[in-house]
Amino acid sequence: MCLRLLFVGYYKNNQKVAIKTLKEGTMEPEAFLQEANLMKQLQHERLVKLHAVVTNEPIYIVTEYMANGSLLDFLKTDDGHKLKLPKLIDMAAQISEGMAFIERKNYIHRDLRAANILVSDTLHCKIADFGLARIIESEYTAQEGAKFPIKWTAPEAINFGTFTIKSDVWSFGVLLTEIVTYGRVPYPGMTNPEVIRNLDRDYRMPCPDGCPEELYDIMLKCWKERPEDRPTFDHLQDILNDFFIATEGQYEMQP
Repeated sequence: MCLRLLFVGYYKNNQKVAIKTLKEGTMEPEAFLQEANLMKQLQHERLVKLHAVVTNEPIYIVTEYMANGSLLDFLKTDDGHKLKLPKLIDMAAQISEGMAFIERKNYIHRDLRAANILVSDTLHCKIADFGLARIIESEYTAQEGAKFPIKWTAPEAINFGTFTIKSDVWSFGVLLTEIVTYGRVPYPGMTNPEVIRNLDRDYRMPCPDGCPEELYDIMLKCWKERPEDRPTFDHLQDILNDFFIATEGQYEMQP
């Protein structure tokens, strides 16, 4: 993430907030302010809320406070490991809801992964770190030399630098593996170059241990080779909400 948490404070009406600044060398101040402006434009209950920005250097950004930190870190805690499948699916559905909003607004995130999802004390998930987000007509071609998290990045983005909302859908499929494995690194045992070579050979991660086939089927749909064959986030939200209701009922019936 391009932001570094400095401290927790209180904003108007004693609202608890996170006060962050830019990590050195990650982004120019102008680009950082563009990110803040984007956060102001994208207001949704599944996106981290921006409260204020201090524009004089050093630049500070004031966002809502999310007590459990990143989803990646939380999943690795004792409390995270206690989460049962229905709650994990509920979290995935919450993230898909936020991404469906971004989809409707014609934005792409470009860095969708568990490290960039924040978790509240009530286990609500919100999408954060819009540092790579861009507004799009249909697709966005990255500048030459731009760096991406390879294990979360769609093949067309790795090979050609072409990002669409469908490349975010691919990343969401990888994020699902993080959720169901409680924060395991994707493509375990593989280096980034090995991942690229294997994807070129149509390799896909196998079904994680303990992952229902229905959820793995959703992952595989997200990893379709042709971007246009991947589902929309709106559709993913519907599927995951239905799956959550079904699994919650199954767990309630268990002795």
